[in-house]
Amino acid sequence: MRYTIDDAVSLLMQAEPGDHATIRELQDVLVQLAADVAIPPDTRAMLAAAANAAGRDAFDDLRRLISAAARPPESEPEPVDAMLDASLIGDFITEGREYLDSAEAALLHLETNPEDTESINTVFRAFHTIKGTSGFLGLDAITSLAHQAESLLSRIRDREIRYGGHSAELALRSVDALKVLLDEVEAPPVPGGVPPFDCRDLLAALEHLDAPGAMAGDPAGSPLHVQPPVHDVAPAERRSDRAEASVRVRTERLDKLIDMIGELVIAHSMIAEDETLRSTAMHELARKVSHAGKIVRELQDLSMGMRMVPLKGPFQKVTRLARDLAHRWSKQVDVVLDGEDTEIDRNLVDVLSDPLVHMVRNAVDHGLEGPDERLAAGKPAAGRLAIAAYHAGGNVVVEIRDDGRGLNRDKILAKAIASGIVAAGLPISDREIYDLIFAPGFSTADVVTDISGRGVGMDVVRRNVEAMRGRIEIDSRPGQGTQFIIRLPLTLAITDGMLVRVGTERYIVPTVNIQVSFRPEPAARFTVAGRGEMVTLRGDVLPLVRLHRVFGIAGAEEDPSRALLMVVGDGAKRAALLVDELLGQQQLVAKSLGEGVGRVPGTSGGAILGDGRVGLILDVREILDIARGKGQRDVLGPAARVA
Repeated sequence: MRYTIDDAVSLLMQAEPGDHATIRELQDVLVQLAADVAIPPDTRAMLAAAANAAGRDAFDDLRRLISAAARPPESEPEPVDAMLDASLIGDFITEGREYLDSAEAALLHLETNPEDTESINTVFRAFHTIKGTSGFLGLDAITSLAHQAESLLSRIRDREIRYGGHSAELALRSVDALKVLLDEVEAPPVPGGVPPFDCRDLLAALEHLDAPGAMAGDPAGSPLHVQPPVHDVAPAERRSDRAEASVRVRTERLDKLIDMIGELVIAHSMIAEDETLRSTAMHELARKVSHAGKIVRELQDLSMGMRMVPLKGPFQKVTRLARDLAHRWSKQVDVVLDGEDTEIDRNLVDVLSDPLVHMVRNAVDHGLEGPDERLAAGKPAAGRLAIAAYHAGGNVVVEIRDDGRGLNRDKILAKAIASGIVAAGLPISDREIYDLIFAPGFSTADVVTDISGRGVGMDVVRRNVEAMRGRIEIDSRPGQGTQFIIRLPLTLAITDGMLVRVGTERYIVPTVNIQVSFRPEPAARFTVAGRGEMVTLRGDVLPLVRLHRVFGIAGAEEDPSRALLMVVGDGAKRAALLVDELLGQQQLVAKSLGEGVGRVPGTSGGAILGDGRVGLILDVREILDIARGKGQRDVLGPAARVA
């Protein structure tokens, strides 16, 4: 069916903000009109802009653009190439990538639900929209490929062929190829460098797909099955949630806004804690400063929320990776995703992608057995890879769990002894043995492949996670599988912490690590040979860590009965930190100490306090390692104190 501008005007008059079904239909009409060679180029430019605006409910702009497009041109239009605006190309690239991401997610969902009409339509609309807009822009390679991919989805939608097997591979390869072509539009290949992407083989494969009526493809033969979480909402509800009105903001502007609000928080804190205000009877001024503080806190929370994004993108990326690796190694993998909508700081999402990729590669390549081996062990032929995310204790927790062969404790220990990482005969726990796989260059793989086995992956995982002030833990059972747990802060910009005094110095202990504070009785303290000072609390025995000795601070309280013990924990590790005084809980803007100060062992950064001085933020995990005798030589001297 060929549409006219009158059809677009009619749909526009029917649509209301929030009527997403009509808006999508209007967008399809505008895309077709924009690609119509019978319409003058300047009219097509307006229609393409209107098509882009349709998804953002910009009704006033649409009416203006369509009204202008409906009028005949007063003079001969310029060639289309002379009219192309860089912003129009940029919008096409950005929105094209969004369409392809949604298409890829829908294609992966179709592998276990090949009859899901809504997912088929999602992919079809993505190819159709990209074809129309690229045709208007004169991007012939993208137009040709999108057209053939659209034809494939049309045949699947019309039940001429079944989605699965060869048709699934072609659809996913089309998505990948279109992403590459979009990258080349954004950054054209340099003459003499990497040659432009050639998709002729893919086009030929799409053109010569099985004849209609053959019902080619078998979803049961696909190597990957993607299962939605049990509590997943209906597709219509998901579409409604995603369809909220939004506006694009350049990331550098958003980051600048976050930085400036952080400076505002610091400035307000300095005013609120100024001695002049606190030592005089300026009650009215103090009330106004307190009211301003509430507004600043709300503004801070709002700005941080603007930078929060769901983990759906990284999850989708590793799901596709697992599919491709399973296909390559003739394995079957059931991927179970949960918590895709869990939000985290956008900067953390970017850094989290690499650790997830490494762990999924290792799970599919090393952890999960082949179908024959699994059946011989009494397991289902398809391995299970569960990826979940959730909020817990102010952190974001990401879990990657497989039901494969598990880590080989004895093999890891033998390799560590042979490599000189640990000495033979020393007592070592299972947890410490599993942690050895994070050592640089460590690998127990018998065969080195182009995917894994060179020992260059897991050390990168730990380094990246710890750079985000996060922690990674391993739990494994032979023959049952392995679980990796990553704990990350919600954001790197803001730290909730307890300000404590040790001697003349002040430190910040992240509240997520604090469990309880108490003043012990003398009888609760004792010394254990080889383990140092200990303290009992409610039947638990905890190591006692004197912070003034860790950081070399003079004048601190030595007697815990006259000071305070703060019980802190990181995962399964707990200890009692000796501090002189608790000064109060604060929300602080975390900052790097900079090259001038360098790396201070036992800390993760600093924050400007209300009096303008700097307080160091304690790294609880590193403090606990120091308490166990690790890194003692690195914490001596006054460099650990910052005034």
